[in-house]
Amino acid sequence: MLKNTIKYFSLLFILLTLGCAKRGNITGGKKDTIAPVLKASYPKNFSSNFNGKEIKLIFDEYVKLKNVNKQLIISPPMKNEPDILPQNASKILTIRLKDTLRPNTTYSFNFGQSIQDNNEGNPVSQFKYVFSTGSYIDSLALSVKVKDALEKKTDNFVSVMLYEINEKFNDSTIYKQTPQYVTNTLDSLKIVKLENLKAGKYLLVALKDNGNNKFNPKSDKIGFQKQYITIPNDTIFEVELFKEIMSFNVLKPTQASKNRMLLGYEGNASAVKVTVKNGTEILPTIITNFPKKDSLQIWFKPIKTDSLHVTVQKNTFTKEFTVKMKNQKADTLSISAEFKGNLPLRERFTLTSATPLLKFDKSKIAISNKNSVVIPFETEYDEINQKLYLNFKKEPAEKYKIALLPGALEDFYEHKSDSLKYSINTKNASEYGNMKVILENVKRFPVIVQLTDKDGKVKATEYSEKETSINFEALEPEIYTLRIIYDDNKNKIWDTGSYLEKRQSEEVIYLPKEINLHANFDWEQSFDLKRK
Repeated sequence: MLKNTIKYFSLLFILLTLGCAKRGNITGGKKDTIAPVLKASYPKNFSSNFNGKEIKLIFDEYVKLKNVNKQLIISPPMKNEPDILPQNASKILTIRLKDTLRPNTTYSFNFGQSIQDNNEGNPVSQFKYVFSTGSYIDSLALSVKVKDALEKKTDNFVSVMLYEINEKFNDSTIYKQTPQYVTNTLDSLKIVKLENLKAGKYLLVALKDNGNNKFNPKSDKIGFQKQYITIPNDTIFEVELFKEIMSFNVLKPTQASKNRMLLGYEGNASAVKVTVKNGTEILPTIITNFPKKDSLQIWFKPIKTDSLHVTVQKNTFTKEFTVKMKNQKADTLSISAEFKGNLPLRERFTLTSATPLLKFDKSKIAISNKNSVVIPFETEYDEINQKLYLNFKKEPAEKYKIALLPGALEDFYEHKSDSLKYSINTKNASEYGNMKVILENVKRFPVIVQLTDKDGKVKATEYSEKETSINFEALEPEIYTLRIIYDDNKNKIWDTGSYLEKRQSEEVIYLPKEINLHANFDWEQSFDLKRK
């Protein structure tokens, strides 16, 4: 009996030993998801009669700062940004003020998502430290929705500001001074709240700017409420961001080739008149756009001279320049086709010229289909963009040959084109989709109806002066966004706003959902314009 008992305990000991020797992984427990907690602050948060230069925030664990320069919003803005220390992990954050504080003013420091725990990066969401240099904390608030005037997607990090309307305020204030109150949409908010406000009358402005809280129309988007805001107010106000068109101005022209100058400009360059002189002689010129740049191309006949005199005029605007000329190569005639291989049924066959074209000999241009049947066509030339359109009726699943004999085209310099040949195909109708848009509750006409792709690029446009049924045929299968523009000035384009003119952009309304258009499918889409 004793012998069996000894064997039993010996076996148990061996099993326990093996169990203890078995390897395993240390899990470390559950992941920390709890944000740091403020334990104390000196002076106390929401203090009044503040007159110090240093603030200490004490947390229950080690914290670090992330993107504090973008996330921290101080309202009212300070001319001299405070130091936030330390930059490494610590339980204590110190704010050292370097600005002279305004009397009887409530200040708020909104840290956004910038204060995080040191280990897992859990943020103290929208942590605010508030104090007043007066005897009480201002407690009024205003909610504001921010959207883009044209695009469906709104920019991130938009400043929303209030300027107090007093004897010092005028229209130029927003260009020169910071606002009384400011908040920011940061990287995700669409509705923001301006808090700790005092009662009064204010101008409400939103800016997508460089962070200085002053309006620079050259680079910034702006949105504003035309009527002043009275606080207290429980309305949720909406501001729409737009980029202003600058007043027309030009830079000094630069020589680009032996026969061409570039003229950079600001604003709208339509109806600009450019005169080029060699002494008293006025040179023949053609003005075209420089692709994808705010510049014009000034084309002139090559001439041997040291300098040319250039005069630019638009309405009451006039500027004169003298451009020194260097010996450079001249531009030469070359023609390129915008479409190669496949020509979408909605598009026109387009030729782009490197130099401006002047003459088109239609008798030297021929279009034929796969059965060698000659197709009638018309030409249309867009001089400002140097594009020649060949307009003809296209059939699905067809092959076309386009031939230009030598001399069919002649440019400004009397250079004639060589022989040119192009082969293009059209796809079967079943490879496209069609869309019928039914507009409901249209407030006024005319309207521009547009389909854009996922990147906001306009893929199809129709214009309606009275019709509520709009047809888009032969569309490429893809995901579309539908929008309408109320074309109030009837110029068939969307027009932006102006702060000084107190003019808002033309109204744009988006269908909330996207449309996934498939090939060989007829889609009918109702669009109730009461929805925004």
